[in-house]
Amino acid sequence: MSSYIAPVNTDNLLSEAERENLYAKLIEQINKDFNFANEPIDFPQSTSPYELKVQLHEKIYRLIQYKYSELLNLLYIIDVPEENIKQLDGGDTVALSEQIAFLILRREWMKVWFRNRF
Repeated sequence: MSSYIAPVNTDNLLSEAERENLYAKLIEQINKDFNFANEPIDFPQSTSPYELKVQLHEKIYRLIQYKYSELLNLLYIIDVPEENIKQLDGGDTVALSEQIAFLILRREWMKVWFRNRF
């Protein structure tokens, strides 16, 4: 049984998802959790890893700017650990949104990975 090793960045995560043939399930999980949090997002299965990364980053950036409480609700629903968020530097909104997008992807990937294994 292989143990879960969290990817270190978004590009690693997305290429791992593709390698394991779980990229489509990752997109489904992201769509499902965002919709559940009333932050509709609809990535088609044809979305490339690069487009997913950019569009997710933009979505999080907009949430930070205009809908912060909704962002917190989304992070709660996705189950991103609060201590991970507290460790981020909020000084640069662009960098912050990129980091939060990665935390979201990492948590969603963990769900998909475990569901596939067990």
